[in-house]
Amino acid sequence: MAERVIPLVDQRTAALTARIPAEPVPATGQLRDSLARPLRDLRISVTDRCNFRCSYCMPKEVFGKDYPYLPHAELLTFEEITRLARQFVAHGVHKIRLTGGEPLLRKNIEILIEQLSQLRTVEGEPVELALTTNGSLLARKAAALKQAGLRRVTVSLDGLDDAVFRRMNDVDFPVAEVLRGLEAAAAAGLGPLKVNMVVKRGTNEHEIVPMARHFRGTGIVLRFIEYMDVGATNGWRMDEVLPSADVVQRLQEVFPLRALEPTAPGETAERWAYEDGAGEIGVISSVTQAFCGTCNRARLSTEGRLYLCLFADQGHDLRALVRGGASDEQLASAIAHIWHGRADRYSQLRSQLPPDAGKGRKRVEMSYIGG
Repeated sequence: MAERVIPLVDQRTAALTARIPAEPVPATGQLRDSLARPLRDLRISVTDRCNFRCSYCMPKEVFGKDYPYLPHAELLTFEEITRLARQFVAHGVHKIRLTGGEPLLRKNIEILIEQLSQLRTVEGEPVELALTTNGSLLARKAAALKQAGLRRVTVSLDGLDDAVFRRMNDVDFPVAEVLRGLEAAAAAGLGPLKVNMVVKRGTNEHEIVPMARHFRGTGIVLRFIEYMDVGATNGWRMDEVLPSADVVQRLQEVFPLRALEPTAPGETAERWAYEDGAGEIGVISSVTQAFCGTCNRARLSTEGRLYLCLFADQGHDLRALVRGGASDEQLASAIAHIWHGRADRYSQLRSQLPPDAGKGRKRVEMSYIGG
């Protein structure tokens, strides 16, 4: 089959100018967007590379051996990431999650984690520092990550059946290695651990109950994520979405559940506890039950573009300010100016759009700014 070519490079390099407002905007920790949503969560992509080729994220026919990844000089340095993160924290961010691509592919990521672990919230508390990984390198890195200051890890795992898992990651990677990584993370104290399973109808929905059975009673929180229409390369179709309500119903038939209250404002997962006390599961219903109204999350791409929504088509170029000599006060003001204007709520509006509304639109890829 001929390799499909999509002009993602142009999409990555094109960016909105991040403007420094004439009047400085002080960082008070109380920043709000145009819909009164606070800024509390920052996701930082540290690389656009991944060693998996999952069909819903980085399909092999697009991200082949000749795919032009960003050159190293275009990536934010660890010092640049930390400097920007400090401004976000001053505006109220309490949680930073490192993503990718696969973040553990970024060389010496432990140095970045150590730098970020020194940041303090406006209340003087350490920032909650987490990382999402496919788990392939976790067994060898877990102890060093914890020592550097990482607090929590979330592992993406779409099934326990080895044949299904190898087919979904499309690089023939064994599920046993990911499970070994989870064991290493637990031993290192990187908890509470979470496992994310993207459920795609017709592909891995038969793994829902086996996954729940495997992680019950382990202290690991399993979360089921609806297959999302992120980017333009995964061939998303609504009929491949298994609604979270169906996931809960399937689990209820085997393991009685009761609903739990959210642990924090803006929490994306709906939480359910096993009635017998064997832990909890979560469902993330980004397609069927949009949670845009409480979204408090910003995303920083690997080369310094600030994205205000997972479904955005352009980011604001903060790297140009950093490398152009902007002061910390100017960076903080630029970030505030961008967030003040934020009105994104794509998931809420999705159902109101005509079927072909997104046709031809170059949305940012999930592999570029993290899930």
